[in-house]
Amino acid sequence: MHVLRLLVYILVLAGFTIVGAGCKVLDKINPPTGPTPSGPPAANAAIRYTAIGASDANGVGASVACIPFTACESGTGYVPVLTRRLRAAPHEVTLTNLGIPEAVLSPAIQAIARANGRDVFANFVDREMPFVPTNATLVTILGGPNDTLALVDAIEKGAAGTTSARAYIDTQIAAFGVDYDRLVKGIKERAPSSFIVILNMPNLAGLPFSAGYGQPRRQLLQAVSVGFSREANRRAASGVVVVDLMCDPEIYDRTRYSSDGFHPNDSGYAYLADTKLLPVVNGRSSSPTSSCSQMTLVPNL
Repeated sequence: MHVLRLLVYILVLAGFTIVGAGCKVLDKINPPTGPTPSGPPAANAAIRYTAIGASDANGVGASVACIPFTACESGTGYVPVLTRRLRAAPHEVTLTNLGIPEAVLSPAIQAIARANGRDVFANFVDREMPFVPTNATLVTILGGPNDTLALVDAIEKGAAGTTSARAYIDTQIAAFGVDYDRLVKGIKERAPSSFIVILNMPNLAGLPFSAGYGQPRRQLLQAVSVGFSREANRRAASGVVVVDLMCDPEIYDRTRYSSDGFHPNDSGYAYLADTKLLPVVNGRSSSPTSSCSQMTLVPNL
């Protein structure tokens, strides 16, 4: 495991240099022509797709996972599957996959995680958003699951101090929302013509990996993940499209998950690409559900 973490760390450091240089080259070849309405790509238009995420963007759990910062044409995670579907549409697609395994969205959560002994090499705001090509026309974001795990671990190690777990979680949820705003604002400033699609996150207390946990830990997982998902939903007010995972019963289908019960398998990733993302990129409207039974799979804190 330590060797794997070291490999990921090396790839991340190398990737920042490679991706940064690549973005500069792309900017010179295809300089941005100025802001346009951030709607879905037109039929047959060239798409410059950037994926922001963690191990999900690399397809961990799939039969063909991808090395970070590679196009990975044959990958079976949702990013390469969506890319292939768009090319078959047909679109000319240029992919920049910025996914970093174990990354969190929030710099604040990264600091909490590291202070409590959890190795987190990167966050989306500082280590992915700055490398979005300025001519990107499609950006997808999936963040929150790793933040949830890191925050729950920290709470169980006493990070809340004398503050109640519920009050501490509410504070961290608000901070997560601030960081989500920073992420979306930064993408818009770098790539003003980009169509931004956010996937909110499921209730982690309902995923297979959590089935063996006791109720107290599942309550924490639920409180944090539902709160983070609601913060993702609020970004719809800033002109992005939010795709709902939290309230989709299909997301909790155990057959869509790999053996770790946390990462999707080929079927799960294909569902994200074909059913959740592709219709939106093709122009279908999407709005998250504000309340559903999936938000209360265990008793609330």
